Amino acid sequence: MHRIAFAGSFAGPFEPLVRPLIKTPCETLRADEDAVLAHLAEIDVLVTLAFTTAMGKAAGPRLKLVQLPAAGLDRIERAALPSGVLLANAYGHETGIAEFIIGAMLALTRNFLRLDAELRTGVWPGPWAPGKPRLAPAAELAGKTLGILGYGHIGQALARRARAFDMDVLAIRRDLSAAHDGLADLGGPDRLDDILRRADYLAITLSLNDATRGLIGARELALMKAGAYLINVARAEIVDGDALYRALADGRLAGAALDVWYRYPSDDRPTLPSVQPFHELPNVLMTPHMSGGTQGTIRSRAALVAANIDRIARGETPVNLVS
Repeated sequence: MHRIAFAGSFAGPFEPLVRPLIKTPCETLRADEDAVLAHLAEIDVLVTLAFTTAMGKAAGPRLKLVQLPAAGLDRIERAALPSGVLLANAYGHETGIAEFIIGAMLALTRNFLRLDAELRTGVWPGPWAPGKPRLAPAAELAGKTLGILGYGHIGQALARRARAFDMDVLAIRRDLSAAHDGLADLGGPDRLDDILRRADYLAITLSLNDATRGLIGARELALMKAGAYLINVARAEIVDGDALYRALADGRLAGAALDVWYRYPSDDRPTLPSVQPFHELPNVLMTPHMSGGTQGTIRSRAALVAANIDRIARGETPVNLVS
């Protein structure tokens, strides 16, 4: 009988979704990241968003796979993985995040948040309200240039949708062998400055690592067009928070949609997501790291986790292995 542990507040809710999909006879348990330590000696597969040194020390010889129910590896201490233990992640979020980015670009460009807030107070723009100034015509996405930093699962899903809006799409990617039909340009990391200069909208979909941490700072933001928009659905630390706040507060950037943050809650008390007062800026769309939180994402990830548990039980290689 295989034993599967779901550890932490993110992985735990997957247990009732994954268990009915597992074909292998198994036992499952849910615990927080500290409580699971007492059980790891008897666990075959650990489903978790984090793997710590303490987990590595507590793991027994039965542990064969650490399975993430998400894509990000920034809470995984790779050196703590015992020898021979495999690590796999899960995607399935590309459709939801790509749709979020398109929606965010529309919301920012058309000023949906401001117009909604004003109309709720009875304030109408001209010509509907006599004597009020006419609302300036909004821009359209059609004909604009979208720059995508990171042309992986999310970037490719986004590019397909952006082209349906008649946008020109530029992207950078380390591996240039990826299919790029329909892109106006695909280049390596050395093309970053060029894309920053050309983009009307910049979508950040890169993974966080030593090469991308702090990639976008004051110099890079200064290269962007005045009036451009930035959308970050990757990790906050890719963009220098102080520099981004100044660019938005000064109005040099027209706006930003931020779904990833510099500070997260440690308890149930209200927590502002940054030391910079982004919440005071009217040109920032703020969401709580939920761009991929769609029904399709959850179904896809649950199915992959279950399938990898079955593969391990059969002695097969899981999919989405992290090298």
